[in-house]
Amino acid sequence: MALMSRTTLQLAGILLCLLGWVLSCLTTYLPLWKSLNLELNELEIWTMGLWQACVFQEEGGMQCKEFDSFLALPPELKISRILMFTSDGLGLSGLLLSGLGLDCLKIGEQQQRLKRRFLFLGGIIFWVSGVTAIVPVSWVAHTTVQEFWDESIPDIVPRWDFGEALFVGWFAGFCLVLGGSLLICAVCSTDTQSSLVHYTAPEVRVPCQRLERDNRPKSLRI
Repeated sequence: MALMSRTTLQLAGILLCLLGWVLSCLTTYLPLWKSLNLELNELEIWTMGLWQACVFQEEGGMQCKEFDSFLALPPELKISRILMFTSDGLGLSGLLLSGLGLDCLKIGEQQQRLKRRFLFLGGIIFWVSGVTAIVPVSWVAHTTVQEFWDESIPDIVPRWDFGEALFVGWFAGFCLVLGGSLLICAVCSTDTQSSLVHYTAPEVRVPCQRLERDNRPKSLRI
């Protein structure tokens, strides 16, 4: 039963982390971090991402233009690029490390301690990857809220609003943090089970030796 629960924790954790990593990569390249609806022309919807700005038109479809310079970007978009790349790289590293530590894989069965270390390290990396994905998304959302309620900007000027990529990024970070926590819990449960077996085995062996000694014939007793 303990083995089944440990395996279930590992599979649930690795699946959540895989989902979070895919969504994190998707968030990095989606041009939907901010959206803007023009009141003068409701047929156009402007969106902005980390790499390009796009305009959606009902008649002309979607047209996108990449940003000319990295240095010309606002600070939140510069840092968000770096942090999202870091999150994606950490997520890939976590998948490779934690995959080597799964019980369902027959690789390295004779080195259980090393497999637990891989799994524990992968869980920590996933946890850091999730936090690294949540930080830039929350920062861009915070600056968007500040600009939206800035009283110094005239009411005639259109305001940027939340894009769909922000919600995808929050969900991705949550999946990575939760999945990494489940992997760490699976390692802790493995250590607890091994310590219990280590300490209970001598206690069982001593009564058995006493019973064998009492059941021997009197001529063989010392």
